[in-house]
Amino acid sequence: MSPERLPSYAEPLGSFSRTPSYSAEPGLYEQRLALNARLLPQPTGHFLKASKHGDVKLRLSAQDDEVDLPVYGSGAIIEGTVELSKVDSVSSVEIKVEGHLELKEKGEGGHTHHTLCLDTVLLWTKDANNTVCPSSLRFSMTLPTEFQYEGRSFPLPPSHQTKLDGLPGFSAIVDYSISAIINKPHSINSKKLGIHIGNTIVSTPFIYYPRTRPILPIPSPLRSEAGRFIERPEWKLYESVVKVNATTGVQDIGVKFYLPVSRIFCASQGIPFHVTFESDAHSLAVFLPYGPTGTSGKLPATRVQVMRQSLVDVKHATIYSERANTAIWRVDYIGDAVFRHAGDGATHTSFSGEVKIDPIKVMGFHVPGLSIQDCILLTVEPPEGTNAPFVGIREVIPIRLTTDGWSEDGSGIAAARRSSGSSHRKEVPK
Repeated sequence: MSPERLPSYAEPLGSFSRTPSYSAEPGLYEQRLALNARLLPQPTGHFLKASKHGDVKLRLSAQDDEVDLPVYGSGAIIEGTVELSKVDSVSSVEIKVEGHLELKEKGEGGHTHHTLCLDTVLLWTKDANNTVCPSSLRFSMTLPTEFQYEGRSFPLPPSHQTKLDGLPGFSAIVDYSISAIINKPHSINSKKLGIHIGNTIVSTPFIYYPRTRPILPIPSPLRSEAGRFIERPEWKLYESVVKVNATTGVQDIGVKFYLPVSRIFCASQGIPFHVTFESDAHSLAVFLPYGPTGTSGKLPATRVQVMRQSLVDVKHATIYSERANTAIWRVDYIGDAVFRHAGDGATHTSFSGEVKIDPIKVMGFHVPGLSIQDCILLTVEPPEGTNAPFVGIREVIPIRLTTDGWSEDGSGIAAARRSSGSSHRKEVPK
């Protein structure tokens, strides 16, 4: 979707104060993922990366067999070995873990780079008591769960890349890597390349994939009587009005839209909702072709979708800036609803439905200069070029998506493993 057609975010973004930002401890609708090692044993495979001539190997343990890249979760323990077939003239051996966020704007030429994590562990160094390097060196490192920027803490973002082609446009990359560095005594420091020429470096990217889940299950559906839904505290009501064009002789249509109050949903499960349209009988009859089951155009005029906004702001380098907006964004629709007729009355018609989300790996997150956020979008948009009696509406409701579904005892999370860590970043609002 082009930036020119992006819906107004003034009201929804202002309402984000109702979904507070991340905190170090679980909030009202949050909890850390539990691990259930008895039900979900650790992977026993290895990921192997060798140097060009095969004399240095980086072997990472607790990985699934035949993975393209190693995968780690929040607070993960990275374990493995560095294997050397030639140990002569080795002065030291190091392991380095790095994470980077790089943002580029096209047209304006803006560019920014943040180091998300940087940790180096010395595995062995030559001295009077250790003159010969071992052929195998074990290591164990723990990934941080947060990084610091201008005195503030942010959750470590998942591996991700996105871009917006054209002008203005942007590219955003979050990537991580682990390297084994074999230092030689006569290496030459190249400041231009940022390495010591003569050393051997074996490096591989890895995927950082933090797991999350709702603390509450999806509530049971609302019951209806005479075509009206009976409200309950577990469901939040959002009201809007479909206005009529002048001189049409019909009345406005009131819209009652219900979502689970937490607004936290597993991305691989459907998002349930209910909606009721209210007016007099004549106005409802006129509205019917523009309703969820109407046939006023190629696409239904009434839709419920999941909308994802990827926003980059290189100049301010923070999504929390209150100054003039210099952000560039793209919008993707990652889910569409199916409606079911739930009942009618003389002055109302009701529907239930579910939004199925396209397969995604990365959930929403916020870091300086880059924001990935998801919303439910309720639209009533009469087809262009028609003399529709109604004016369209766009209701945008922020939500959070999680990698896993709710579980009462914490079991059943497929990626629960030692390499995924026992502390998990929270992706959900309070």
